[in-house]
Amino acid sequence: MIVADVTFYPIGEGVSAGKAIKDAITKLKESGLRCYPNSMATVIEAKNLLSLFSAISDAENFLVSRGFKRVETIIKIDHRIDIENTVERKLRVIGEIS
Repeated sequence: MIVADVTFYPIGEGVSAGKAIKDAITKLKESGLRCYPNSMATVIEAKNLLSLFSAISDAENFLVSRGFKRVETIIKIDHRIDIENTVERKLRVIGEIS
């Protein structure tokens, strides 16, 4: 399982991009992948890279379609094949959930 972190920086439509980011997160969720938005990024669980990149591409293309002339996207990927890698497992390991 892959746990990834994605951050979109849409540039060119004023100082606040909150509404656009909210809509991009909706696009990510439409992919069927589990998404965990937080204050700085969105964490995604995916079974493979293809589904992850497809969801991120759709969300980024959505931002471009909204009129943003530039979108910077930062992706971090934790791809483990030795265990079932999930957000819940990671939070349990650090003691944030029991």
